[in-house]
Order: sequence, then C-alpha cells, then structure tokens
Amino acid sequence: MKRNGAARGVCLLALFLAACAGPKPILYPNDHLKTVGQDAAKQDIAECRDLAEAAGAKPGQGRAGQVAGSTAVGAGVGAAGGAVGGAILGAAGSGSAIGAASGATIGLLRGLFSRPKPGQGYINFVNRCLGERGYETVGWE
Repeated sequence: MKRNGAARGVCLLALFLAACAGPKPILYPNDHLKTVGQDAAKQDIAECRDLAEAAGAKPGQGRAGQVAGSTAVGAGVGAAGGAVGGAILGAAGSGSAIGAASGATIGLLRGLFSRPKPGQGYINFVNRCLGERGYETVGWE
C-alpha cells in the first residue's frame, strides 16, 4: 500500500511541475545559435527572462483569468451538451445543470493543469533581449 501512495505522490508532483513549467522561446537555428551552442542559448534565455521580470514583466500574468475563462467555457459547453442530452430524455433543465457542473469542473482542472502562456509584454521583452544578442525567436512553446 505504501508503494501505491508513493507512486501517486510522484505522479502528482510530475503533473504539478509540468503545469508550472511555462512556455519558453523557440530559437531559429541561425548562425549565432550554431556558433554559441544550446547551453549558452539556455543561459541567455534565463538572463533575458530575469531582465524581463526585473523590468516588471510577469511570466505568469493572467493565470487567474485563464483559469476562470477555462472554467466558464467548460460550464457553457457542458450546459449545452447536458441540455441536448436532457432534452432527448425529457429533462433538459436537469441535464443542463448536470452538464454545466461537469463542464465547469473539467474546465477548472484543464485551466489549473495547463501551461499558461506568458503575458505579451513578457514575451516581447524576452524576444527583443534575445534578438539583441543575435538569436531569432520563432515562437513560444
């Protein structure tokens, strides 16, 4: 039994860490990146992230709003699906309520465990910092 509990703990920790690991810039393999290598690029990304935060840009900005939005969308989708299913069975009202509750729960969990995209100001700051160092960013993942 103890082993099963430890496995659950490890799984929960992995989920938590995956949720906290935010998106990072994707670098185009230009001549500069090829010259300095991946290790130096990782260090430059970390320095640019630190500079962005020191300037006031927040990497996780909007996290609460993203969770709330995901919950609301889940509730709406669940309510619509529940209403349709309930109408078929002759209980659209209760089907809608059950669907909304289920959808909101799924939306909340998706919002809590998804990797939020950093605020646009933070992304712009890090991209500019990296560009001034010779890198080309092509997106964030």
